[in-house]
Amino acid sequence: MGKYLSIVLAMMVVTMGIAFLSPTTGELRPEPFYPLFWASVAGAFVVIIYNSYQNRKKQQELRRERRRKFKK
Repeated sequence: MGKYLSIVLAMMVVTMGIAFLSPTTGELRPEPFYPLFWASVAGAFVVIIYNSYQNRKKQQELRRERRRKFKK
C-alpha cells in the first residue's frame, strides 16, 4: 500500500474512534455520531478496494512483460 493511502486509512481509523469518543474530554459520547462512523468505514473500504485494484493492474502489466520476453 502506498504511503498516502496508508495515511488516509489511518485517518479513517482515527475518525472511527472520534465518532464514539469526545476528542476534548476523552469520554464516551452519550449519543455517538453514527454517520461519521459509517462514513469512515465506507472510506476505509474504498481505500482497500482501490489499493487492491492498483495491485491487480500492476500484476497484469508484469505478466504481460514476462509473456513478451518469453515469446521472443
